[in-house]
Amino acid sequence: MVGVEGHPRTGWVEIITGSMFSGKTEELIRRLKRAQIAKQKVTIFKPRIDNRYDETKIVSHSQSEIQSIVIDRPEEILEHAIFAQVIGIDEAQFFSEEIIEIVDKLADSGKRVVIAGLDKDYRGIPFGPMPVLLAKAEYVSKMLAICVRCGAPANYTQRLVASRDQVVIGAMDSYEARCRHCFELNEENSEDA
Repeated sequence: MVGVEGHPRTGWVEIITGSMFSGKTEELIRRLKRAQIAKQKVTIFKPRIDNRYDETKIVSHSQSEIQSIVIDRPEEILEHAIFAQVIGIDEAQFFSEEIIEIVDKLADSGKRVVIAGLDKDYRGIPFGPMPVLLAKAEYVSKMLAICVRCGAPANYTQRLVASRDQVVIGAMDSYEARCRHCFELNEENSEDA
């Protein structure tokens, strides 16, 4: 199939990012369901570590859901995505840096790759492979939550439980959205403490 100005039709990467409770997964589900309605072949993935709401479905905080394939390693995506036109990946920050190469291969082979993931961890620093994925993507949607303290646009994820681990799976019991002014780097959670 030929695209604009005679160039071959190519794939691309869309990133949906922001803090927790900003609607990233909700937007991912919306885009993937629209592709399904258009009768496109859609294959969806999530990391095994994210089992907050369901073992196999991607579920948003507002309970929207879509069936997915649970994987441990990014290379598993290639095994399942051979016939897909659209690839959905949730919680991309939890995958190893290998996901960058996998996403490039998928887009280079003509697939639309739609990814959701946190851009920053609980310390407010770039999270996992997300900075490189953001830099490589053709489209980036930065989602904002609402600060639970003051109501301003929230771009940070405030951890409410004590842990120095970068990954602590949780929802409203463990995290809340905060703006830059209300965000507090908790010393007991900081690796530098």
